[in-house]
Amino acid sequence: MGPAVLDCAHFTAGECRSCTWLGQPYDDQLAAKLDATRALVDAPGLVWLPPVTSPASGFRNKAKMVVAGTASAPTLGILDPGGAGVDLRDCALHEPVIVEALPVLAELVRRADLTPYDVGSAAPVSQRGELKHLLVTASPDGELMVRLVVRSTAVEARVRKHLPWLLGVLPGLRVVTINVQPEHRAVLEGEREVVLTEADTLPMRLGAVTLHLRPLSFFQTNTAVAAALYAEAVAWVADLAPARVVDLYCGVGGFALHLAAPGRQVTGIEISADAIASAQRSRDEAGLAGQVDFAVGDATAPEHAALLAGADLVVVNPPRRGLGHDLSRRLEESGAAYVLYSSCNPETLARDLADLASYRPVRGRLLDMFPQTPHAEVLVLLERQRSE
Repeated sequence: MGPAVLDCAHFTAGECRSCTWLGQPYDDQLAAKLDATRALVDAPGLVWLPPVTSPASGFRNKAKMVVAGTASAPTLGILDPGGAGVDLRDCALHEPVIVEALPVLAELVRRADLTPYDVGSAAPVSQRGELKHLLVTASPDGELMVRLVVRSTAVEARVRKHLPWLLGVLPGLRVVTINVQPEHRAVLEGEREVVLTEADTLPMRLGAVTLHLRPLSFFQTNTAVAAALYAEAVAWVADLAPARVVDLYCGVGGFALHLAAPGRQVTGIEISADAIASAQRSRDEAGLAGQVDFAVGDATAPEHAALLAGADLVVVNPPRRGLGHDLSRRLEESGAAYVLYSSCNPETLARDLADLASYRPVRGRLLDMFPQTPHAEVLVLLERQRSE
């Protein structure tokens, strides 16, 4: 599980405070998260299983690095309060394969003469530089997806020129893209993606299920704990044996594909067309086309009422804002016997549980997806209460 207390020179020097709980023993972090979660969502009859732990370091499968400095001396990390770059390419949270790749990517910046975008410059946006972020994702097999977030496609030819060199020095590099984000605002990425490699997906192999991650798709930041989350869902749902499962906010199909089983029909809904394309590819490769359907749609839209009405189990994995009153009401009206709720925010989970008055939480487990911070993932099984 790594050291009980993680030491970080950047934190000690005050250069980076992203890990707000750094310095606290890991066991204390875990206990505090569980206490805070139970204080919000505990209920009579709710059985809490022991928390799922994470390595205290080397667990993040994605690096989101702001590029600053100059093309000849770039920094990869964050910006300080004055807008200067703080180099964090040795961040202990990232998986080792990412830490090893970041100096190579800094060399790419130098070789291709990619001028970092200067956030604090008073010059017109078109004269502030090109390269904004480097986004690096690692698969369980050590393969990489690298995305260069740029202001325009003016640097595309230069990146393509050095791509053979990059692929040669990073043999695990599978996908390289340019993401175009032309606006001067605090947005990590834009909507346009230019794929420079033959492969356009990063396979995330989680036991028997392989999820294809496309550049714009969301995936849990901690692969080991994500695998544990899906395995837990499979174990819980096996006891319920639902014939019809609806997975709202299905993303790239993590829950839907893990929950597929003979005699069971699973439908996944997700607003991101990119994520649905990933999910469909994973489904087809797994030979589950007859058992699992995916559709692009807003999970909160009333148009899914008929789908929910026919479900035995509804899986929800919403963003931090939670389900909201309208979707909670539709779940109340659905008649589904069970709801499996995966939450990254216990506060909105507690609010939604109050709205889901017809259900009672019967099983819960905290999964420590985000060590060194107060955040965690919580899985709760809700059972519809029978009328007396």
